[in-house]
Amino acid sequence: MITTSLKFEDLSIGQFVEINKIVTLNDVERFAEVSGDYNPIHLDASYAAASQFKERIVHGVLIVAYVSALIGMELPGSGSLVMSLKCEFKRPIKLDDAVTIRVEVKTLEPRRAIATLSCICITNTKKIALRGEAVVMVPRRVTEN
Repeated sequence: MITTSLKFEDLSIGQFVEINKIVTLNDVERFAEVSGDYNPIHLDASYAAASQFKERIVHGVLIVAYVSALIGMELPGSGSLVMSLKCEFKRPIKLDDAVTIRVEVKTLEPRRAIATLSCICITNTKKIALRGEAVVMVPRRVTEN
């Protein structure tokens, strides 16, 4: 797995990274196993068919995990630390939906080396499924004295 390791000084307002992902049943089952969240709305087709969604939906926190992966692996990448992450779930994501997950630098606080990133997940129908904001501590470039 390739990671980036941007330093605070490498960041600029508007800088972004995004991934496209198809969320599969295998992803949902593996997430349930790791998280312990076996809610039948995610895993039981009969149960989900009788729900307001009419079919199984993806764990919202699985999408948040993809956001976290983008932050920790790409922008800013290795060495960064999420201090807070606020998300609003706008609509469900269904199995085999194609989604685009994007994080973008919104503000930079040089004194503390803190970046605020907007986070968004858009479905293949161009509708917002998740919107949020992450506050991230970013390593500084080491300078020699």
